[in-house]
Amino acid sequence: MAAEKGRAFVLKIGDGGDPEAFTTIGGMRTTQFAINNEIVDITNKGSAGWRELLGGAGVRSVSLRGAGVFTDSVAEMSLQAKMLAGSVDNYEVLFESGDSFAGAFQAISLEYAGDHNGERTYSLRLESSGAVSFADV
Repeated sequence: MAAEKGRAFVLKIGDGGDPEAFTTIGGMRTTQFAINNEIVDITNKGSAGWRELLGGAGVRSVSLRGAGVFTDSVAEMSLQAKMLAGSVDNYEVLFESGDSFAGAFQAISLEYAGDHNGERTYSLRLESSGAVSFADV
């Protein structure tokens, strides 16, 4: 896999329409994406002292995180409204290569911060609800 620019790794929020349109969340400086698999340990006396895992049995999830500079974009305001509503909505993560992940997520954390002599910033965290799909371009 070739190296890719971090600025081309973006998070987009769906508008809930049909067909759904996605808009880049404005002002982001960092984007993080994690795929998680919960293990199910089935080790027993017959395991000869080695841990055994039950494949495909644990809960899978995806976490999205980001941080940036508050720019008052429409997508930021939409994210704030979804956070206050506690809703599960569609998001996309796009890579420079064109590959993407998409699925339903709940915004579980949205924080704003600012220093007296600096810009206002925000950080966010999303957790998946249901299957997350991968599109390889």
